[in-house]
Amino acid sequence: MDGAATTSSDGARAGRLGRRGRPPGRTARGDSVREEILAAATRHFAAGGYNGSSLARIAADCGLSQAGLLHHFAGKRDLLEAVLAERDRRDRTAVGAPGQADGADVLDFAHRLVAHNAGQPTVVRAFAVLAGEAVGLDHPARDYFAERYRTYVTEMAAELRNGVESGRLRADVDCAAVASEIFAVMDGLQTQWLLDPDNFDMTGRFGAYAARLRAALAA
Repeated sequence: MDGAATTSSDGARAGRLGRRGRPPGRTARGDSVREEILAAATRHFAAGGYNGSSLARIAADCGLSQAGLLHHFAGKRDLLEAVLAERDRRDRTAVGAPGQADGADVLDFAHRLVAHNAGQPTVVRAFAVLAGEAVGLDHPARDYFAERYRTYVTEMAAELRNGVESGRLRADVDCAAVASEIFAVMDGLQTQWLLDPDNFDMTGRFGAYAARLRAALAA
């Protein structure tokens, strides 16, 4: 993703999810309309999820007819995939990727990601709602979310293993388990923050957790 090292898994996912450049025939005006549609779709997915949103209402929110929206996206699933791809692109641009860290430095990456998320509540809410829906076996984003977790956990575990091999982390660290734990904590804190954003310091809570974990992992 832009501004960050991209793994082969990222590249494959980006291909499936239609990472956006400007293909031949696309105009600046067309890109502007697409951006507006993506923003509207994100708001609707945050409020009602994929299943509770309609192309007609998203189009109306942009001052378009449904046919006008379909000029830019092939259908509702295509729009969903574009929303997810755009969130990934922006995250990687803002905070990089786990694979750019080493050893316990992956906790710095995770902390940056949590802080970044705290500044985009609508996007995070949409992602959380869609992820919850995606546990359904027939949800169109199920494979995306499963692969996303696998990719991030695999990248983070690899960097933790680098820390073990360099002697910075304890030799008995179960890197895959720690990587999974970090993302589980991030998701749990995020849920609490989404439910009570004015009173829950997600970034501060994660920072305290990261400090404890860093001390526990140190060689």
